[in-house]
Amino acid sequence: MLLAAPPAGAQVSPAPYENIAPAYEGWEQNPDGSFNLVFGYMNRNWDKALDVPIGPDNNLEPGGPDLGQPTRFLPRRSRFLFRVRVPADFGDKEVVWTLTSAGQTERAYGTLRPDYFIDDIVIMNNHGAGGPAGGAYNIAGNVAPELTVEGGTTRRVKVGQPVTLTAHASDDGVPKRRPMPPPPPGGAVGGTPNSASGLRFAWFVYRGAGQVTFDPPQFNVWEDPRPGANTPWSRGWEPPPLPEDGRWVVDATFAEPGAYVLRAEAHDGGLDTVQDVTFIVEP
Repeated sequence: MLLAAPPAGAQVSPAPYENIAPAYEGWEQNPDGSFNLVFGYMNRNWDKALDVPIGPDNNLEPGGPDLGQPTRFLPRRSRFLFRVRVPADFGDKEVVWTLTSAGQTERAYGTLRPDYFIDDIVIMNNHGAGGPAGGAYNIAGNVAPELTVEGGTTRRVKVGQPVTLTAHASDDGVPKRRPMPPPPPGGAVGGTPNSASGLRFAWFVYRGAGQVTFDPPQFNVWEDPRPGANTPWSRGWEPPPLPEDGRWVVDATFAEPGAYVLRAEAHDGGLDTVQDVTFIVEP
């Protein structure tokens, strides 16, 4: 789906869906003195993914338009999704992510202002690993899961031909495995993030506009607190059982030709490790 801003002064009907807001999450400092500017987004739709290709409607500058951002925007909130590395002398400059969708343009401004500093504790609490109030004792000392995906990082496949994806993931056991509590009476949902914890793994489409089917089906990786949403932030959700050998084997089938990026994500509820695989899908 190609989303573009309407010409100036044109009269258009309202889009049948809501737009996407890019989000600047904050900055991290690397051991070599450089910095990561960390971005995510809020797709205001509850159940609709949107595709916005790299270009005038989806770009980061300076240095872009492509600095590793997604083109497939899953519903609702996706935090700490990608990082833009900037040099130690970046100073008071900024990187701007511009997104146009549903006829609206929004921007996120990545800077090194002190109040945007983030670390693992900030990330874990924002993911909800610390519980609805944050700061739970069981996230102290957490290390992100280890993840390896077998095979090359660029592959060629045919439309309709399943491709087997094999990933190895392990974790340090912090935070402890914790399912989401069941929905409270009346179905009220808290106002701060709360998620299940314990190692989990899933594939999802990071780039590419066509339909991709996973077998077995993957749980939803975006933040949706509604009961029954099949996502780690959903009331009553429990992490799936871990494979005994630590190997996740999934078949992916592409319905349309084109270029795709599938992202493998190993998440412990607080921190995640990802690996991207590019697919060139031929007719």
